[in-house]
Amino acid sequence: MRTAAPLKPKSLAAFYEACAPTPESAVGVLPPPAMGPGVGHFNVFPLADLRGAPPMNFSRKDYYKITLCRGNSQVEYADQAPHRGANTLFLVTPRVPYRWLPLAEAPTGYCCLFDDAFLLPARTGVVLSELPIFQPGAYPVWEVTEADGAALEAIFQKMAHELPSAYAYKPDLLRTYLWELIYLVQKLQPVPAPLSTHSAAERVATQFAELLERQFPRHSPQPPLRTATDYADQLAVHVNHLNRVLKETTGHTTTALISRRLAQEARLLLKQTTWSISEIADSLGFADVAHFCTFFKRHAGQTPGDFRRQLHS
Repeated sequence: MRTAAPLKPKSLAAFYEACAPTPESAVGVLPPPAMGPGVGHFNVFPLADLRGAPPMNFSRKDYYKITLCRGNSQVEYADQAPHRGANTLFLVTPRVPYRWLPLAEAPTGYCCLFDDAFLLPARTGVVLSELPIFQPGAYPVWEVTEADGAALEAIFQKMAHELPSAYAYKPDLLRTYLWELIYLVQKLQPVPAPLSTHSAAERVATQFAELLERQFPRHSPQPPLRTATDYADQLAVHVNHLNRVLKETTGHTTTALISRRLAQEARLLLKQTTWSISEIADSLGFADVAHFCTFFKRHAGQTPGDFRRQLHS
C-alpha cells in the first residue's frame, strides 16, 4: 500500500509569500526587521494589512498566532462548528488546523506571529506549550467584551510601535509585551485554568493526554499508538491502572479516548487533504480500508466517502 505523504504545516515563509504586497496593491505583510541570530521570529501587524491577501486555506501552521478581530468574521478550527463573532480573539498553535474568514469588508484589529525560539524557556522560565491556553481541549476562539478588546488592542499597539525601532533591547521589550498579552489572554479565557498541583491520578491523565496529542498530526509513515496497552507501556504503568485513572478523571475508558481522537484526526484529514481513503486509513494505522470505514461510520454516523462528499456538496 502506498504511504501518504506527510501533512506539513504552513510555514512562516509561505505566510509571507501569500500576504506580500503586490504591484496592484501596496497593502500587505512583510517579514519583520532582523533582530539578530538566535532571537527567533516575532511580528505584529494590523489586520487591515491582510486586505489584499488570498482567502486562507484550512491548515495547520508551524508557528503561534494571537489575533484580535474587531468586525464580523468566521473562524473554523479542528472539527468544531465554525465560530462567528464581531469581537473575536483566537489563538493558533501548530497542533490545530484552522481558517479565518473575514465577513466584514474592512475588519480591524491586530495579529502577532511568533515561534518557540522567540520565547525560549531559558529566557522566561515558562514553557509555552504548558500554558493552559495552549493545551489540547482549551478554547482557541471566543468573544471578548469591548473593554477587554480595548485592553488587548493597547498591548498590540505597544508591540507595533516598538517593532520598527532601533532600541538595543528591543527583543527583550517585545517579549515582555508578548508575555503581557499571553497572560491577559489566559486571564480572559472562558474556562477555569487547571490547578497548579495535581494528584498522582491527574498527572497520569495529563501525561496520557500529552502522549495522545503527540501522535498527531501525522508527519511520519510510522503509525500512531493504537491500543490502551501501547499507551500504558509508554507511560510505564499497568494498563488496568491507566484505564481506572482515566475513567476516574475523564469519565471515559482509555480505548474510548484513543478512538475519539483517531476519529477526530480522520475527519480532519478527510477535510483538509486530498489523500485517498486508503492513504488516510494507512496513516492512522488501520490494517485495511474496510476496518477504517467501519470504525469511521461507528463514530461519525456515515462512511468516509459520504463525509467527504458532504463537505463539497
